[in-house]
Amino acid sequence: MAVCLLVAGTVAGHACETASGRDGSASFPLSVRPGNRHLEDAAGRPFFMQGDTAWSLVVQLTREDAERYLRDRKARGFNTILVNLIEHRFATDAPANAYGERPFLRDGDYRTPNEAYFEHADWVLDKACELGLLVLLTPSYVGNGGGPEGWYREMEDGGAESMRDYGRFLGKRYGDHTNLVWVQGGDYNPPDKDLIRALVEGIQENDPDALHTAHGSPGSPALEHWSGEPWLAINNVYTYGPVHGAALSEYGRKEAMPFFLMESAYENEHDASEHRLRMQAYQAVLSGAMGHIFGNNPIWHFDGPGIYPAPVSWQQALDSRGAQSMTLLLKVMSSKKWWLLEPDVANTFLVEGGGREKARAVAARAGDGSFALVYLPTSRSVTLDLARLCG
Repeated sequence: MAVCLLVAGTVAGHACETASGRDGSASFPLSVRPGNRHLEDAAGRPFFMQGDTAWSLVVQLTREDAERYLRDRKARGFNTILVNLIEHRFATDAPANAYGERPFLRDGDYRTPNEAYFEHADWVLDKACELGLLVLLTPSYVGNGGGPEGWYREMEDGGAESMRDYGRFLGKRYGDHTNLVWVQGGDYNPPDKDLIRALVEGIQENDPDALHTAHGSPGSPALEHWSGEPWLAINNVYTYGPVHGAALSEYGRKEAMPFFLMESAYENEHDASEHRLRMQAYQAVLSGAMGHIFGNNPIWHFDGPGIYPAPVSWQQALDSRGAQSMTLLLKVMSSKKWWLLEPDVANTFLVEGGGREKARAVAARAGDGSFALVYLPTSRSVTLDLARLCG
């Protein structure tokens, strides 16, 4: 059993309103306003990130299947997808796409992009934009440990100037795609930071306003490896441990940077139950995160090579119990002014009954005292200090 409680107070002259775009839609581009813990869309509306992991989308699927996936996720309330622009291992014929086109005319040579490959990528990104989906796009996934799952060895072989040229190509090609946030790295904190820096600088030459985050090694938030980098605009959490602790650590950093749950356990991996998927998502968004990314096996690789056996096809997995739980989470969060929430760091609202470790209950209270949200991952007695609410 898991329960999300809404506790409402009253404020004189204040009416509880929801954000425009209740379905999670946004007007692109998104931006980061100094001092904010969330992103805003082009109309100034707070953007709650409700994401799905689709790493192999560009490479593994035909256009017909890609559109089926995108329309399904949009219908379920997802507004963000996490995608690899080029795939090294996790596709049936990697690095070739479903039409047999490889990303580079000379394998691993970033200075020789294949127009036919990127035309298909364009189509997928355009379709996502048409449907109002934000794309977290990884331009060159470096791979766990810098090994054969990703492109780090080819990046080292090519050197920083090769990556800068590739970045220029991407910035020129996608500078007008307002629904993109670049995700640098990928399951690794590369020791040679200059490769990523050069890639980012190349993108910025033609797209200076693009937002960037980074996907680090497991257990490593973006700010751990990339603190002080001028291009890093969005932080994130990546953990297979208790999410609330990792999220509160990022919330407490002196850099008040927006962050989201980039990755935790995926459905059908790490023995993750539907219950765990809910816990990690609610623990993130009630501990300061501006949203989260959900993951499912086999959807993330779309029946291509994965890491763990998949019990169903990706088409059957679209209506998974985990995905259904995420749709409900969005309804809960979008029903209130979620961007006003502040985590109950010192347990002044959820006074007793929080519990410990992964099954910890979490609470967040609006700064104006108008409401609070409490997530109880199991049945338990709790004590709330309602004097912390107005009215």
